[in-house]
Amino acid sequence: MRHIGFFFIISILTSWCAQAQIIKPLNFGNFETWITREVKESKIIGGKMKKIYVIGPQEYITSDLLAPFSYRKKTIWSSSNVYAKVAGIIKASNSVEPEERGDGYCARLDTRIEHVKVLGIINVSVLVSGSFFTGETIEPIKSTDDPYCNMSFGTPFNQKPKALLLDYKCNISSNNYVMKYPGVGSKKIEGIQDKAEIWIYLQKRWEDADGNIHALRVGTMRTQFDQNVPEWKNQQRFEIHYGDISQTSYYKEYMHLNGPYRARNSKGAIVPIIEEGWGTEKDTPTHMILMVTSGNQGAFIGSIGNTLWVDNLQFEY
Repeated sequence: MRHIGFFFIISILTSWCAQAQIIKPLNFGNFETWITREVKESKIIGGKMKKIYVIGPQEYITSDLLAPFSYRKKTIWSSSNVYAKVAGIIKASNSVEPEERGDGYCARLDTRIEHVKVLGIINVSVLVSGSFFTGETIEPIKSTDDPYCNMSFGTPFNQKPKALLLDYKCNISSNNYVMKYPGVGSKKIEGIQDKAEIWIYLQKRWEDADGNIHALRVGTMRTQFDQNVPEWKNQQRFEIHYGDISQTSYYKEYMHLNGPYRARNSKGAIVPIIEEGWGTEKDTPTHMILMVTSGNQGAFIGSIGNTLWVDNLQFEY
């Protein structure tokens, strides 16, 4: 009878733990559907028809509906895939795309260089790290002078998940240097390895009378990948830490407050997000920034050939 009672208690506890853990997929986070968009590049650079992919509902948009185009009402996601119009020349860039995985699809993110070369008119080479994030990119991209001026980071979000779950694999360059291609010219920077990265910032935001956006950092998760992972790692768990993490063993310098991130204010302007400090564990977020990228060095800097694959983005509650 004692044994029966023991196993009964274990059964109850196991059932309770299973009920306590709630798993919710992120919108379109299984990457089974994509918006596919045709962009016809300018004749002066070849006039090819290029495809731009956006994580969202299944839809095909032809070149007759050329940019500027907004996906805001269709999906929470944007990416490094853009429609650019520089000096009147139309160019498409695509570094995030669906790839077959078993009977379905995953997302593939590549670091690559986009070239726009027209003799005597324009000669631009830009390094692009394949990235997608919650937010919006305002089209068209007109220059490389300010890479964040067209990007609004974050989506409304008031939940407090325990962790992010996902499947991933990656190819990461072992080079101890990175290349910078900011548009004109190039530069080799020694002593740095480019890493793939996934991060979540949960923010409690507010806007002042002048349209400035302020925030407290309520939750943080940031992880980097510096080695090849050739086979899929499924249902990997990345814990989200709440409150002030600056004095914890988890904290790394790259998790600091106030990155170069911006957001659209109530007046329609793209302004910096000013993180005033760390929130507390009792604070409820208003917005979530979730970024997945094949490189962690910022705009125009990285290692060509870095590739990150991800699938089945889910939150654990």
